[in-house]
Amino acid sequence: MTSAPALRPDAELPISLLALDIDGTLVGHDFRISTRTEAAIRAAVERGVRVSLATGRMASSAAVYAHQLGLTEPLIGHQGAVVRRMPAHPRPFDPDGQPGQAGQPFRAPVGRLVHHTSLAAATARDAIAWCLAHGLDPHVNTLERIVVWRGDRQFEDYSGYLGPDAEIVGDLAGAIRRPVSKVIAVGDAPRPMELVADARRAFADRAGVTVSHPRFLEFVAPGVSKGRAVGWLARQAGIPMSRVMTIGDALNDLEMISAAGHGAAMSTAPEIVRAAARYIAPPVEEDGVASLIEALILAPPDVAARNAARLADRPPAPALTGAAT
Repeated sequence: MTSAPALRPDAELPISLLALDIDGTLVGHDFRISTRTEAAIRAAVERGVRVSLATGRMASSAAVYAHQLGLTEPLIGHQGAVVRRMPAHPRPFDPDGQPGQAGQPFRAPVGRLVHHTSLAAATARDAIAWCLAHGLDPHVNTLERIVVWRGDRQFEDYSGYLGPDAEIVGDLAGAIRRPVSKVIAVGDAPRPMELVADARRAFADRAGVTVSHPRFLEFVAPGVSKGRAVGWLARQAGIPMSRVMTIGDALNDLEMISAAGHGAAMSTAPEIVRAAARYIAPPVEEDGVASLIEALILAPPDVAARNAARLADRPPAPALTGAAT
């Protein structure tokens, strides 16, 4: 599955807005932000860069990391279907309270709902039926609510992403009477990626379909994407997309990577996503996010400009630094 990269804006420095995916970008399998990455993000914020998390998760799940990082910019959740403000008074961060650790919270307080583009109830019900017919296990998210059906085989496996406190129903489609934020279906990799083209054809003009993880096929309202949400944030802040950096690792990050002057893909991203990126970051295990922030945001202006030229459309060096080569 390949295509030519979308037309993206020219890249301008300094970078004023940074939008980060979470899973596979900010955190790895242990759900933890590395010390180096946290330090780089905090340093960027201190320099006046607006930093927002853009994720397929619920906003309240993303907020756990935003609280840890001391972020105040709005959160983008559910692939861009939801934008929420951070609370006026963020809670102190508990370093032992990150998701994925036994007994620790999967959600944190969020602020006012700014935007919600919902998927029609009838389309959601049809998506549930389509997923079941194709061997996937669907569930539904509406804002900060999770609804799963009693026979779902996958819930224990993905509760690390969503939290354990789901509403369990006997008939998932029957429980959907109002519009929802998204339908997410779980299957063994690479099945979701294999099905995305068929799902897009089946739901043309009725839903947007993407893959947020090798096991997750997702349905949102038409036109919803992280890219659209990041564009909205940039317009609200008066920042041109040429001065926006976005970093992600999955198909659901394609639109925001394509739309930004400084769009970056993790080296683990699918080929179509890497092809749309200006920069390729080392994997999360090698602090790829920190590497790009250090090279393009924290470096002195002349060094950042040389780094940007060096890194554009090239594979990353084993470790990026603030020094040009």
